[in-house]
Amino acid sequence: MTQPDPVRPAADESGPAVLGPVVDDQTRCAHWSGPTDVVAIRFACCDTFYPCLSCHAETAVHPARRWPRDAWDTPAVLCGVCRTELTVATYLGLDADAPACPQCGAAFNPGCARHRHHYFEV
Repeated sequence: MTQPDPVRPAADESGPAVLGPVVDDQTRCAHWSGPTDVVAIRFACCDTFYPCLSCHAETAVHPARRWPRDAWDTPAVLCGVCRTELTVATYLGLDADAPACPQCGAAFNPGCARHRHHYFEV
């Protein structure tokens, strides 16, 4: 079985749909809308991208489920700037002090690391 690419560029400009109260085309939401809040997470429970846990809680009709360690090779993190999908392992392996998209260099919010336990088994 072949492993997915750790960084998968978007097939087109639009990329996958991102649900929830999204406020712009770079995946910022009603809860997180700073300049570096440009990441969406594909939730393991529904295979759907949301900008944050609160967006999922407000929109989905089921409880959120975290990505298990044995699925960290799954593309589950979306860069809102270039629409590249990163595997969980790639995303969690980014520089904690200055995380950025390995494809386009867009800065990600380093504060997101405080919430990783909501999305991934760590």
